[in-house]
Amino acid sequence: LKLNTCLSFLSEERAFPEGAQFIVLGPDHPITAVVGEDIVLPCHLSPSTSAVNMEVRWFRSEFNSLVYLYQHGEDQYEQQMTDYQGRTELWKADLVDGDVFLTIVNIRPSDEGQYHCSVQDGDFYEEAVLEVKVEASGSAPQISVEGQQDGGIRMMCHLAGWYPEPEVLWRDLHGQPLSSFTQTKSKDEHGLFEIKSSIIIRENSNKNISCSIRKMHLNLEKEPSTLYISDSFFPRVSPWMVTWSVTLVILLVFISLTLFQLKLRGKAPMGKYSVIRMAASTLNVPCVYTTLCLIRL
Repeated sequence: LKLNTCLSFLSEERAFPEGAQFIVLGPDHPITAVVGEDIVLPCHLSPSTSAVNMEVRWFRSEFNSLVYLYQHGEDQYEQQMTDYQGRTELWKADLVDGDVFLTIVNIRPSDEGQYHCSVQDGDFYEEAVLEVKVEASGSAPQISVEGQQDGGIRMMCHLAGWYPEPEVLWRDLHGQPLSSFTQTKSKDEHGLFEIKSSIIIRENSNKNISCSIRKMHLNLEKEPSTLYISDSFFPRVSPWMVTWSVTLVILLVFISLTLFQLKLRGKAPMGKYSVIRMAASTLNVPCVYTTLCLIRL
């Protein structure tokens, strides 16, 4: 199937050089490719001239960094870059019409960048430059509760399989951005980004939070993942424990003072438990703490 629509992307604004046999036209804007899918790089001779007996060379930044080479009516793979071996196909059936389209299969992040489409007929040589943008939409952001930290709840937002690197956004209930978060990022074996972003939410802060991602090159924000944190998740100190701790401290202080007074008066100890009972009586605290009341002096 011939993609006539590809020709609509070709720029016709180039001036035709004097004495030139043809000019090579390519898209006047970047072509977007999706990771794992195939892409067609359009390139055309104007006026339409058969390229069957010409040399067609697709390369990256340098003339010898070959993506594909058609020469002497055949595919030439000896000098092809390793990354493109088994992944390219020229539309040979359309060479007669001056179309030198190239298909690249199974797009990777490393395929992003400039491509040169050059055509040579004898001593005459012309080329066009194309720009390819690669993208991949990975997993939706997933929010999880990692545990208690620094008096609050540590939340984690995890996403993977994205390209190019997206921006992670934390927002409160009113959609206002939260800035105090940390982030780690890495790439997998396919060059796709994995990001882990964490934030600490405190009880007195907004507990209805969302995590979303924004494609920076498109300024497009994806649907966020939202989570509400219940009060029960936040660390609390038991009132009973506070009362018990305060009482214990006061009781120990009075025991120390009592012992000190007895020592100053030169009196003998009043029995195994008398000092503790005296202190407890002074504080008007019932001897309910069994372990404390059984301490031997």
